[in-house]
Amino acid sequence: MRYDIADRKVLITAGADGIGGVMARDFLEQDACVFVCDVSEEALTRFLADHPKASGTVCDVADEPAVGEMVAAAFESMGGLDVLINNAGIAGPIAPLVDIDPDDWRRTIEVDLNSMFYTCRHAIPHIEAAGNGVIVNLASIVGHIGAAERSPYAAAKAGVIGFSRALAVELGPKDICVNAILPGSVDGARIRSTIERHAAATGTGLNQMTEQYFAGNLLGRLVQPEEVAGMILYLCSPAGRAITGQAIRVDADHQTMK
Repeated sequence: MRYDIADRKVLITAGADGIGGVMARDFLEQDACVFVCDVSEEALTRFLADHPKASGTVCDVADEPAVGEMVAAAFESMGGLDVLINNAGIAGPIAPLVDIDPDDWRRTIEVDLNSMFYTCRHAIPHIEAAGNGVIVNLASIVGHIGAAERSPYAAAKAGVIGFSRALAVELGPKDICVNAILPGSVDGARIRSTIERHAAATGTGLNQMTEQYFAGNLLGRLVQPEEVAGMILYLCSPAGRAITGQAIRVDADHQTMK
């Protein structure tokens, strides 16, 4: 499907692989300008080689000074900034709360929540100057329904939902739309690794744990990265200009997470 987003200047964090890589590819195919950052130099090098029209840099989004430099580089490279997509995140530790190392808790909050404060703080002045801006923050259905042994991740993603709503209220008068996307279990290496780790941490069989991740999923399948990307492209198009302050579930109606 074609969207009217040609020449939109888009910054995507963790945009070299996984869901972020699919988003970046789809924006490029719609003739948008794309700048990606990624913590993996290998993934970034591979993505830029495959997509020569894109630009990007290595960045750990939990490092606030590095984020400032990255946003400045994106602005300079594209000659502006219309759209910020906060996609970076980690699964965090999988364990009962009392067994979680405080350092692992802090790292999860830093990457999954605080990084969005850092990127928005540096990007908003540029987006406001461009007009008709969009910020999309990747949360998770886990931030809405919770999940056992996933408290750091659930807390961070719930924070993303609240953060996005607050920003929507604050930035609406500046003509900037802000929404949170709540994916369910998205097909790819990351969710499969998470399921394997969760099974090992709880002593549950892999097949049984996989079934738990699908429990309540009305479509009985993983969400595809292209389905998440399609929603985001829509929100960044003129057709999505009346949508802001929302927590939008792209989860195949995932009702529970045991």
